[in-house]
Amino acid sequence: MTRSPPLPAAARGVIAKDRGALARLITSAERRDPAAASALRALYPRTGHAQIVGITGPLGVGKSSVINGLLHHLRSIGRTVGVVAVDPTSPFTGGSVLGDRVRLERDPSDAGVFIRSMANRGHAGGVALATREVTRLLDAFGFDVVLVETVGSGQADIEVRDIASTSVVVLVPHLGDEVQTLKAGLFEIADVFCVNKADLPGADLAAKDLRELVSLGPGPGGWKPRIVTASAREGQGIPELWNAIGAHERFLDETGVRADAERKQLAAELLALVTEMVEREVSSGLERDPRLRELLDRVARREVDPRSAAELLASRVRGRRAPGR
Repeated sequence: MTRSPPLPAAARGVIAKDRGALARLITSAERRDPAAASALRALYPRTGHAQIVGITGPLGVGKSSVINGLLHHLRSIGRTVGVVAVDPTSPFTGGSVLGDRVRLERDPSDAGVFIRSMANRGHAGGVALATREVTRLLDAFGFDVVLVETVGSGQADIEVRDIASTSVVVLVPHLGDEVQTLKAGLFEIADVFCVNKADLPGADLAAKDLRELVSLGPGPGGWKPRIVTASAREGQGIPELWNAIGAHERFLDETGVRADAERKQLAAELLALVTEMVEREVSSGLERDPRLRELLDRVARREVDPRSAAELLASRVRGRRAPGR
C-alpha cells in the first residue's frame, strides 16, 4: 500500500489550530515564498467550507465600520470569523500603512476572530495576488466566515468577485446622482448593497436610487441585489445586512448557481497564477539571460518592435513547457 506523503510542518500547525503557524504561513504566502507551496497544496482538500464574503466600495464609505459591526454580530451568534483586509501599497516606497489593524476592533483573547492586513503590492482590482491563498488558509484553519475587505478603488475594485461567494458594496447617502456611475463597475458585482451612515440626510434617497437600478433587471442567475440601510458605528442595520447575505447564499445553493460561480473563480485564479509565474520568469530572464538581454537591446535600437519581441518571448515560454519536453 502506498503511503500518503507526510504533511509539511506548516500544514500540520494549521490543522492543529496553531494561530502562530497560521500567521507564519500567511506571511510566506503573501511574500510568494515557494516554501509555502507544499503547505498550501496539502491544505487545499480541507477548504471549501467557509462562507467567503467580500466587502467593497469607494474610499471613505465606512467599510471597516461595517466589518466591525459584522464581527460583533457574528460572534454574538457563535460564528468564528477570519478577516483579510487589503490596504494600498505606496507606489513610491512599496510600503503600506496596513491601517485596518487599527480600525478593526477585536478582543485579543477571543480565539474566534483572526484579522490579517495585507498590502495589495500595487495590484489593480483592489485585491492582492495572494489574497485568494490567504482566504483559503483561513478556510482550512476552520473559520466559519471569512470577510475580505478590498482597498476601495472605485469602479476598478471588482476583483473581489473572483474570491467571495457574496459581494457587499458599501455606499453612503451623499453619493446622490453619482450612484448612476456604478452601472459600469461596482453595480455589476453587487449581491447586496449596504447604504452606510444612514443617520445622515439622503439615506432614503440613496436607497431609492439603488432600488430603481436593481429593478432594471436581475443579476447572474436571476438574483436581484438586496438593499440594506445601516449605521455601522451605532450597530444599526447589521443583523439585516447579515440576513441579506444569508439570503444570497441560500439562493446560490437552491438554484445551483454556486457550482458555476466557483468554476469561474477557479478559472480566474488559474489564469492569475499562470500570469504571475510567466511574468516572474520573463522578468528574471530579462535581467540574467544574455539572449533575452540582447532581444531587449534590439528593441531599444528599434530593430524589433515590442509586440514581436513579446511574441518571441511567449513562444519560448510555451516551448519550454510543451508536453513531453
